[in-house]
Amino acid sequence: MAHFCSFLRALIAPLILIGVLACPTYPVALADESQYEEFYTPPVPLPPGSPGELIRSEPSRLVLEPSGQLGAYVATGTRIMYRSTDIHNTPTAVTGTYFEPDNPWPGKGPRPLIAFAPGMYGIGDQCAPSRLFNQGIHYGGGADLTVGYEETFIATMVARGFAVVVTDYEGVGTGGPATPFLRLPQGYALIDAARAAMHLTDTSLDPHGAVAFWGYGQGGGAAAAAVELASSYAPDLRIVGTWAGAPSADLALIPPFAEGSIFAGGLGYLLNGIGGAYPELAAGMAETLTDKGGRMLEQTRNECVGETVMRYAFRHYNQYFTSDYMELIAAEPIRSVLAAQRIGTLKPTTPVFIDSNRYDPFIPYEGARQLAVDWCAKGADVQFWTNEQPPFMNKLAINFLLPYFVDGERGMQWIADRFNGLPTAPNCHEL
Repeated sequence: MAHFCSFLRALIAPLILIGVLACPTYPVALADESQYEEFYTPPVPLPPGSPGELIRSEPSRLVLEPSGQLGAYVATGTRIMYRSTDIHNTPTAVTGTYFEPDNPWPGKGPRPLIAFAPGMYGIGDQCAPSRLFNQGIHYGGGADLTVGYEETFIATMVARGFAVVVTDYEGVGTGGPATPFLRLPQGYALIDAARAAMHLTDTSLDPHGAVAFWGYGQGGGAAAAAVELASSYAPDLRIVGTWAGAPSADLALIPPFAEGSIFAGGLGYLLNGIGGAYPELAAGMAETLTDKGGRMLEQTRNECVGETVMRYAFRHYNQYFTSDYMELIAAEPIRSVLAAQRIGTLKPTTPVFIDSNRYDPFIPYEGARQLAVDWCAKGADVQFWTNEQPPFMNKLAINFLLPYFVDGERGMQWIADRFNGLPTAPNCHEL
C-alpha cells in the first residue's frame, strides 16, 4: 500500500502542474541552495586516489516529507562525495547518500549493500537525490517542484536490514555538466557509490561483503550498465545480483515513444547530456535546433522533472528542430553517440533480473527484451519478467510508472534471495 501511495503522489504532482499548462508564462525557480555549496563543490584538483575512494562525507538528515513528522527512515544518513570516472576515462567527483539501517540484517552473512540507481529527478543541482532526502518534497519557488517518488522503496529496504547507497550521478548537485542516460558515466557512478560506501567507517558493512545493483527507468539503465561493466571496472566488488526495471538499454528507441508524452521534456535532458559528454558536438547540435529548441535546451539544463513536465508535457519534437528529428537521430554524429550508449554488448558475470511492461509507452519493451536476448546469447544468467498491465492513458506514462510499484516487491524478494545464496531461475529459453 505504501508503494501505491507513493506512486499516486509521483503521478498527481505532475498532473497538478499540467493544470497550469495554459498559462503564458512560468515563474522562475528561486531555490536557495547555498546551504549545499560548501559540501557539493568538488575540490580542484581532485585529491589523488582510485575510483570509489571518498573525497568527503558528513551526516545527512533523512525525511519522507519536509516536516520530518509523518514517518521516517529507520536509518542514519551520510552524505558522500567520491571519485568516479567520466565517459572519457577522466576522474570526476560524484555525490550520493549512504543509509545505515537501524534494524539488523536477518539473512545470511554480514549486512549486504544495495547500490540504488535513482530514476529521473532532473539535471539541475537542486534535483540531486542526496539533497531531496533532506527535504522529502523539494519546492524552490515558481514551478520548481520535485517529489521523492522512490523513497518508499529505500525506506522498505533499510527497514528490512539492507544497507543502501544512492548515487546522484555525474554532474547533478556538483555544478554539472550532467550526463543523464549515458552508459559509462551512469554505470561507473553506481559502481563507485558501492565502493565509497564500503570505504566509510563506523558502518555495519563488511568491506568485502555482498553488493546488488537496483534501478528503474533511467536507474534500470544505470544498473544494467553497471553489471556489465563491473567485471572489468570493479573486480574488487562481490556483486551477487542486479534488478533492472524498464532499462533504457537502447536510447535510439526512446524519442518516438517519449514524443507527445508527459515526459516529452526528457529530450532536453538527453541533449544536454550529449552536449556535456561530447562538448565538441555541442555547436553542431545547436545548429539543428530552432529558437524553441534552443530555449528548451537552456531551460531544462537547470530543471527538475516537475518543472520540465509543466513546460514540455505532450509537446511534439519537430518544432524544436530545423529538420525531421528522426532523420537527425539516424544521421552522424548522433547515430554513433547513441549506439555507443547501447547496453548489452558485454556479458554480466552475475545474475540479472529484467522487468518491463509489454506496453511501456516511454522506455520500449522491445529494447528491454533485446537486452535480455543479447545477454542470454553471451551465456549470462538472466531472468526476464513481462508485466502484462494493459495500456491505460499512455501519454501519462502510467504503464511506465505503475509497473515499478506493482513489481517492486518481487524485485526486492529476488535481491534478498541473491544475498541469501538461493538458486536463480533463468528463463533465456523462453525469449
